[in-house]
Amino acid sequence: MSDQTRNNADLDKELVQRVQQGDKSAFDLLVLKYQHRIIQLVNRFIKDPSEAQDVAQEAFVKAYRALGNFRGDSAFYTWLYRIAINTAKNYLMSRTRRHTDYEVDLQDAEQVENAPQLKGMETPDNEIMNEQIIDAIRDAIDDLPEDMRTAITLREFDAMSYEEIAEAMGCPVGTVRSRIFRAREAIDKKLSPLLDKKGVF
Repeated sequence: MSDQTRNNADLDKELVQRVQQGDKSAFDLLVLKYQHRIIQLVNRFIKDPSEAQDVAQEAFVKAYRALGNFRGDSAFYTWLYRIAINTAKNYLMSRTRRHTDYEVDLQDAEQVENAPQLKGMETPDNEIMNEQIIDAIRDAIDDLPEDMRTAITLREFDAMSYEEIAEAMGCPVGTVRSRIFRAREAIDKKLSPLLDKKGVF
């Protein structure tokens, strides 16, 4: 664990303890610290920005109400991520939505490990190709089963470790690795014909 990570964890622990002792302003600090990341996370499940903000706010409300039972067995932010993921899932279920929408831009697309070919392809001649690849990645992610979709996005877009994802999703690390492996295979399978046709490989 790096010094910065350790310092962040210590700060979170101190703020959590203050909230548990009745200091509501300490929770405001936690919200300020994590609201952008939580909104980004929820946005990957819910397309409408205003709805995503409402769900993110609901996740923070749930976290505040549950904070009295938080014992620090995991990092605060992985615990918060898990609440946000479950809140987003519950919202989608209540709206009977089976598919999610992701706004994947080129920068996000370049983070997908099985698509390093995207780098260095920003010439005007390749703009259409870039759009096709991004669309293919978006479609591949949308088509993934929910658990695989969640695992791959937390890994690739939030740069969370396997252990952190396991805590956030409430499953063993081995399960996380399997889901991410299968998600990457599915994305690669969808990209390969397109890239091969254009002579990228």
